Amino acid sequence: MKSYQDINKETINRWVEEGWEWGKPISHEDYIKAKNGEWKVFLTPTVAVPKDWFGDLKGKKILGLASGGGQQMPIFQALGADCTVLDYSSKQIESELKISERESYQIQAIEGDMTKRLPFEDESFDLVFHPVSNCYVEDVYHVFNEAYRVLKKGGLLLAGLNNEINYIVDQNEKEIVFKMPFNPLKDEKSRAYMEQEDGGMQFSHNMTEQIGGQLKAGFTLLDLYEDTNGFGRLHDLNIKSYIVTKAVKY
Repeated sequence: MKSYQDINKETINRWVEEGWEWGKPISHEDYIKAKNGEWKVFLTPTVAVPKDWFGDLKGKKILGLASGGGQQMPIFQALGADCTVLDYSSKQIESELKISERESYQIQAIEGDMTKRLPFEDESFDLVFHPVSNCYVEDVYHVFNEAYRVLKKGGLLLAGLNNEINYIVDQNEKEIVFKMPFNPLKDEKSRAYMEQEDGGMQFSHNMTEQIGGQLKAGFTLLDLYEDTNGFGRLHDLNIKSYIVTKAVKY
């Protein structure tokens, strides 16, 4: 029987081949713009991460955690950072390597699983950039603990996080139909819905897990903002379904 991680890996590889938005690498033109100071990156669908969250990235060691696809790491490279990316989608890793070859820079691109111990030494990075992906992980506490471990003191975790709203509603986002937590490994209705929607295996996580999990790992929360899905009824009603956090390891 396949693990939920293997199911998600296969699902995301297929999405990339089908033209998934988060699997489309940046153009050469956008890379050049970034080198000239014109850039933006996203942790959630529509709101760009504030530039002042980053500071000067020149010489900084950045881990893109579940951040493959050639969208953010090339920009950080263009800004002078030393980037490593870990993603369990082989297609997303391929994109990272293709862009690095196209733009003639070096990147450590690792096909790996963030539900396991990360393949890095303690205090290896200045910044962990973690776009929305915890929804594909049953245990988010492990992810935050590992992010804390591999960050240097003073290092930042920038994370895009789901709240539970997307998981309580039906396909048309009109009715509340699911009991929380949404876990397709423990609830047949949730699993059937994920299979019907070709959504892989996704899991709801409340703010006790998402914010509390960072605090329990040892992080100090510095800032946050919210975002919508970017489309659909919840978006049209300006109902926020994502939160982005800036946290530091002191």
